[in-house]
Amino acid sequence: MGQIEQGLERALRTRPVPSSTGDRLRFLLAAHRGSTRQVAAVLGGGSQRTVQRWVTEKPGARRPPGPLQVRAIEEVVLARWQPRVRARRRAQAEAEGFVFHIRARFGFAAAAGSSDDPRVRWITQDLPGEVPGSCSRLGMPAQQQTVILARALGRAYFREWGRRADGLHISFSDVEFADFWIG
Repeated sequence: MGQIEQGLERALRTRPVPSSTGDRLRFLLAAHRGSTRQVAAVLGGGSQRTVQRWVTEKPGARRPPGPLQVRAIEEVVLARWQPRVRARRRAQAEAEGFVFHIRARFGFAAAAGSSDDPRVRWITQDLPGEVPGSCSRLGMPAQQQTVILARALGRAYFREWGRRADGLHISFSDVEFADFWIG
């Protein structure tokens, strides 16, 4: 998951996702009313007994999940964490816009006589509501998200909504940090 996608996900949540594997398993068990069979099915067909070994409190009987299972648990929890809150915040961002804060290497394609060497910049900018809707489509590659955000930043920050630098084209790469704030 890229920096931009992580920033979008952080903005859509109101509480942090459980960080430890044990907390994530407890969340999944609570979501499935304590059924280890349902948790095993959600995680990709592992056995009920395996999930029971992961969550047991008996000393010596507990077995930690392996790296592949930890990754599967993380993906399932991220997909199921606060679905209604995420939908409400996404709708709010699309209606009202959001604040985009980024540190990345920005480059320009501009008229002759200007410096178009890419350089690292910190930028914080209000962006309109159509940007999060186009950036949060399922399965969109990070490169397309970068292009959409570069166009939006070019229009809002560098061209001041069309008041200057007409024809300036923005690209950014080497994203070090990306964060979003919604209303």
